[in-house]
Amino acid sequence: QVQLVESGGGLVQAGGSLRLSCAASERTFSSYSIGWFRQAPGKEREFVAAINRSGANTAYADSVKGRFTISRDDAKKTVYLQMHSLKPEDTAVYYCAAHGLGYVPPTPLEYDYWGQGTQVTVSS
Repeated sequence: QVQLVESGGGLVQAGGSLRLSCAASERTFSSYSIGWFRQAPGKEREFVAAINRSGANTAYADSVKGRFTISRDDAKKTVYLQMHSLKPEDTAVYYCAAHGLGYVPPTPLEYDYWGQGTQVTVSS
């Protein structure tokens, strides 16, 4: 069982930056690929970014390409989502999720473990 805890959310003005962290309890964290998803009120959960367990492959939603960067530090058992040039439409609860395979699927159903989420609010 992998426990994931997100942090780093908050309130930021449009054009600002935030870095989200996803910390894991599992000592074999390096065996898991990690994805970030977000969910705005009244909307479905959507894919943001993912990184495979080796860190060699990443994937991004078109809406965040060039603005967000996903990375991992297996020694710290943490995955980061660096977000720049934030827009009001980035406002959502951000979740990280893990699965034990080596690819980076964009669909929530393929992930086995989820964190509780962290709120990101971007003001205009």
